[in-house]
Amino acid sequence: MSALTWTASGSLAAWLWLLLAQARFWRTDIRLPPRSEPQAWPAVAVVVPARDEADVLPLSLPGLLAQDYPGRAEIFLVDDGSTDGTGEVARRLASQQAPHDLPLTVTSPGEPGPGWTGKLWALRHGMALAQERTGAGFLLLTDADIAHAPDSLRDLVSAATGARLDLLSQMARLRADSAWERLIVPAFVYFFAQLYPFGRVNRPASRTAAAAGGCVLLRTEAAVRADIPESIRHAVIDDVTLARAVKRSGGRIWLGLADGVRSVRPYERLPQLWRMVARSAYAQLGNSPLVLLGAVAALTLVYLVPPLTALAGSPVGAAAWAVMALTYVPMLRYYRQPPWCALALPVTAALYLLMTLDSALRHHRGRGAAWKGRTYA
Repeated sequence: MSALTWTASGSLAAWLWLLLAQARFWRTDIRLPPRSEPQAWPAVAVVVPARDEADVLPLSLPGLLAQDYPGRAEIFLVDDGSTDGTGEVARRLASQQAPHDLPLTVTSPGEPGPGWTGKLWALRHGMALAQERTGAGFLLLTDADIAHAPDSLRDLVSAATGARLDLLSQMARLRADSAWERLIVPAFVYFFAQLYPFGRVNRPASRTAAAAGGCVLLRTEAAVRADIPESIRHAVIDDVTLARAVKRSGGRIWLGLADGVRSVRPYERLPQLWRMVARSAYAQLGNSPLVLLGAVAALTLVYLVPPLTALAGSPVGAAAWAVMALTYVPMLRYYRQPPWCALALPVTAALYLLMTLDSALRHHRGRGAAWKGRTYA
């Protein structure tokens, strides 16, 4: 066989392995487990870390305040050193809500302590205050840009209690309105599911663990048992690290796609999306140059070789491209995009490869995981 055919065959073999051995990562029908309303609804503390989120809070916070939850629930918004009036906006929105809406406490923890990332420092402060005030059985950790449907909290708690879960996380439906969002966002979730197949995450016997930080319902007992957040205080990719800590401590976890939980943060231009990916891509690889080389080789073989060899006339390359596209179609449907966009996945993968290389370059220049004025080693 020619070198072209050998290369294309290697790519096709990789795709057949992904198709058969990676826990059907392309599935998008993994939604909340069957819900069972508890006899007594547990108290829930909703902790929202927020840093410079004044623009998105009017789109997200009213829905959280208006949750239709039968038990006791309270929201703690932790203003993490904002300079845009985030705390004031939150208080104003709460004052405009109906009398029966959830109570809101706005608090500020000051600058992060040594060895802490800003978000986890904020969560530590919010979780401690919540336990002092409410003694909640569950903690809902949700980002400031996440909008919840009115029955979101009820559904999360009834699913977690019905399935006896210690951690339940939903991957929020991200915005996919602009051209750049449509090109990059569905692939972001697709790549995440390929790395952490939801079906494997949800098997208690599997060592694979992951969560989506925008929406995590955590049993308080499990947080204490896993020493959350102290045991993960250094984590840049805090959601996956959180899930690993809970699972390692014997907790049952679940991860799936959301219907009533969505992100309202716009990423209308490429630089915004680039920063979102580049801030943590190299950390995902353990900040290892050797792992980076392996990742670049794997991305090239799996995503770039199929179209290049197919366009050079290789039917084997065309077959690999077809398998790739077919596994991407379900995610495009979830994001209400036309199926033919699956053919452009290699272009998106090439962008992600460049973002990953840029992430490594930033790290070695001492800029690490930079986000909203903070840089982590």
